[in-house]
This record gives sequence, structure tokens and C-alpha cells, in this order.
Amino acid sequence: MEIPVYLFAGFLDGGKTTFINGILQDGFALRDRTLLLCCEEGEAEYDPKALRNVTVVNVEEEEDLTPAFLKQLEKKHRPKQILIEFNGMWSMGRLYQEALPDNWVLYQIMTMVEAATFESYAKNLGQMMMEKLTNADLIVFNRCTEALRDALRQRNLKLVNRRASIYLEYLNGDSEDYADGSVCPFDLEVIDIPDDDFGVWYVDVMEHPERYEGKTVRAKVLVAHLPQYPGDVILGRFAMTCCEADITFLGLVAQGKGFDAFENRSWVDVTGVVRLERHKAYEGEDGPVLHVTALGPAEKPEREVLSF
Repeated sequence: MEIPVYLFAGFLDGGKTTFINGILQDGFALRDRTLLLCCEEGEAEYDPKALRNVTVVNVEEEEDLTPAFLKQLEKKHRPKQILIEFNGMWSMGRLYQEALPDNWVLYQIMTMVEAATFESYAKNLGQMMMEKLTNADLIVFNRCTEALRDALRQRNLKLVNRRASIYLEYLNGDSEDYADGSVCPFDLEVIDIPDDDFGVWYVDVMEHPERYEGKTVRAKVLVAHLPQYPGDVILGRFAMTCCEADITFLGLVAQGKGFDAFENRSWVDVTGVVRLERHKAYEGEDGPVLHVTALGPAEKPEREVLSF
């Protein structure tokens, strides 16, 4: 039986324990037996009132994390879900590749960072910090000030991890989305869209088309010939936003020569320049139209359907 694993990463005093307390107090473990592996102890402690259905096991040494040890814990405590408060100085790669049993499925990685110490850790422990950021599904910068917020946005951390949700949490408890429109998840000098990031780019170009006006982009996409748009084609990817029943086509209007040689659902490598133009596909509004400059057949990507 597969067991979902939720990993909390970050350096000491980054706010991992406080975050875990918050989700437990919200009833995260109210129904299902939960195993919480504590690999690092800071000043904050787990709230006893939130541990009613939670077994806490302390792990002192990185070498203790082995498949045999973790299977023993599974057999003893029979958890339905597992939380791991990971030690900031341990290797996340080793955990994925060597420690987790096959049926322990990593569902989500959440990285907590103290905003005031981020620059210091990034400078002195850059590789370890990048590992925590690039692998995360959710990143929270704690104890922000306005000055720290501006400095973090100036760094444009969306370039480090395009798919992660990033939030800034302030000293008064308020929070805001890092992606406020002022940061772009792509390098605008050379927009070469990785296969898995087309969905991220599609959302950004639709929400902020003006930042891509006149920019050259390259991507691997599917061709769609639609009778309602004669003379044009729609290029895009299928994406699953929630479940298999919720698959949609993320399509962008394209114009250029050579598309007659490709049938519907053919994979192509395309290069083109984005122009903002009025097109009926955008219901009378200006939208991004890709003027194709290079086109060729492509092998289908490893993952044909994107996910968010």
C-alpha cells in the first residue's frame, strides 16, 4: 500500500516546526494515523494538543534513515500518512534515492526559509540552499520585512523554480504571493521553454502578454488545425489541472508556413516571435500570436500531459 510522504525542508530556525504545528492544528491528521519523523530539533516544539493522532519519532543521525528502519516504523505504527521534518544539513538527494521505501510516495516538498538569513545561507551554503528551493512544491519565506520582500523579488526566484508556489510571510502574520506580476519565471533574453514548463509559460504569457511582445520563444508543442481559425493553427500542450477528468488543451494562436505538412496532434519543435494582436480566438481582445520562424518535427516528450 502506498503511503503519502510530506517533506518539510529548510535550515534550523527556518520555521518548519511552526508550519507543521499550523497544519496539524487545522486538522491535517485528525482522521488518519500520522507518523512524524523529527530529524532536527530547534527552539519551537510540537503542540501536544495537535498530536492526538500523531506518533513522533526522533531521528538523530542521517545514517539511521534506511529503508529497513523506515519499514520497521511502518509496521509498528501503521501510518496512513507520514510527515518528515528534515535536517537542513542532510542530503535530500540521499533521502529520495536511498532511504525511502518503495511504497513511501513523496507527495509534496515544502521549504521554509527565514528571510533575514537567506542571503547568508545562499552565499555560504549555496548548493544546499538551491537543493531545497529547486525541489520544492511550496516555498515560504518567514519573518519578512518590506525591505526583505523587495530584495527577494529582485532576485527573481521564479527562475530557480518555476513550478513552486512561493509566499512571503510577514512578522504580523500576514502573507502574500511572491508572484505579484513583477517577477517573470523565464529569462526574457532567451526563452527556450523546457518540456515540463510549457504550462507555467502559457499561464504567464496569458496573464502578462506585454512582457513577451517581440520576444523569440522556442518550445515543443502539438499542432491543432481548427476549422474555426482557417489559415492559422493552434499550438500547445494538454494539461491536467486537477485529475484525469480535468484535462484541457493549453493553446496559442500561431501563424506561419509549413504547418500543412503536419497532421493534428503532431509534435513539432517551433521557434517564433510573440506579437500582441487582435484575434477571434481571444474573443476580440489583443492576445499573444506566435509568428513562426522555424518549424520541424519532434519526438514526443517523456510526459505528454502536463500537470500543475
